[in-house]
Amino acid sequence: MKLHHVALCVTDIAPAVHWYTEMLNASVAYQDKTWALLDIENTSIALVLPSQHPPHVAFGSPNAERYGELTPHRDGTASVYVQDPFGNTVEFLKPAAQEEMS
Repeated sequence: MKLHHVALCVTDIAPAVHWYTEMLNASVAYQDKTWALLDIENTSIALVLPSQHPPHVAFGSPNAERYGELTPHRDGTASVYVQDPFGNTVEFLKPAAQEEMS
């Protein structure tokens, strides 16, 4: 598995995007009012609202369904959140069909 992103909870997406792009020289892969995905070198940071997603670490996994029932996402991916034995949230993310083929 490969690290896909780390999700950080923020209270306001736009100023958080501004701070992370300025401080880390990140580029914006996606942004709306509820979340943003920033690319930084060889990984990504997801900025999320606490009411939408928990803070988590996400791994790309073509077999993500083995960890539980997948929830489809608007970008064509699907994922499941699980808790490790220490209370941390881990997301297993199945790539979109076109990503699997590349």
